[in-house]
Amino acid sequence: MGRSLILETTYLIDLEREARRGEPGLAHALLAREESSTLYLTFTVAGELAAGKSLGQREAWQRFLLPFHVLESSPDVSWRYGELYRYLAKNGMLIGTNDLWIASTALAYGMPLVTGNEAHFSRVPDLEVVEYGG
Repeated sequence: MGRSLILETTYLIDLEREARRGEPGLAHALLAREESSTLYLTFTVAGELAAGKSLGQREAWQRFLLPFHVLESSPDVSWRYGELYRYLAKNGMLIGTNDLWIASTALAYGMPLVTGNEAHFSRVPDLEVVEYGG
């Protein structure tokens, strides 16, 4: 049995681009390595994808989301957001608002985050970051 992973937007964009080109790359290679894992998206990532041009039609967006489980917000996610914001602001390391929500959700649910932006998310204490090489 595999592990549970949260997929971040940079990874999903690369996955979509590879699929559109018909050329599997690093994003698809991660899927092959993690074929027994359960894959999740945060509510924030689902919203970012809905805002994009390539998935701007609801039907296309829903089809893209089918293989994934979308994690909801919760009081714990919100508390983690506040803690993380205060810590990063105090230390001059703030990241974008959506990325704060993504990291907070990963921390609250206790899951690693797959991203192509390891340097950015490595600022977050106790967040397990999985880089796929994108």
